[in-house]
Amino acid sequence: MSLEETASAETRGSYNLDEQVGYILRLASQRHAAIFQEHAVLGLTPTQFSALIRLNEVRQCSQNQLGRLTSMDVATIKGVVDRLRAKELIELNPDPNDKRRALISLTEKGESLIEELYDMGHVITRETLGPLTTSEQKTFLRLLKKLA
Repeated sequence: MSLEETASAETRGSYNLDEQVGYILRLASQRHAAIFQEHAVLGLTPTQFSALIRLNEVRQCSQNQLGRLTSMDVATIKGVVDRLRAKELIELNPDPNDKRRALISLTEKGESLIEELYDMGHVITRETLGPLTTSEQKTFLRLLKKLA
C-alpha cells in the first residue's frame, strides 16, 4: 500500500459523520425549522418572516434592496415578495424618483402583525437555544455570527 493509500485509509477510518460541522449544522437547522413551523403565524416561512421584519425596520425599499437586506438571491426574494403580496401583507408602489422601480412596504394588515412576529421570533429563539445555558447561548451566537 502506498503512502497516499495509507493516509487515505487512515482519514476514512477517523471520519465520523456525527462530528462533522455541516452534518451538525443541518440537524440543528432542521430542529429550528420544526420549531419555527410550530409557531409560524399565517403559515409564514422563515424567509417571509425575515422580509417582513426587515421591511418594518426600513419602512420601504426596492425588491432588490430587500433581497440584499435579507441575504436572499433575486429568484428567492421575488418568490417571497409574490407570496407576501398574495397574503396582502405588503404592497408595491411606484418609486417617485425612478419610474422603472417599485417600492415595497407593509400594508396595514402586515403592520398589524409586527408585534406578534417579534413575539413569535423571541419564542422560537428561546426554544431553539433552550438546551444551552445563558452563557452557552451567548457564545454559540457569537461563534455562529463569526462563521456567517
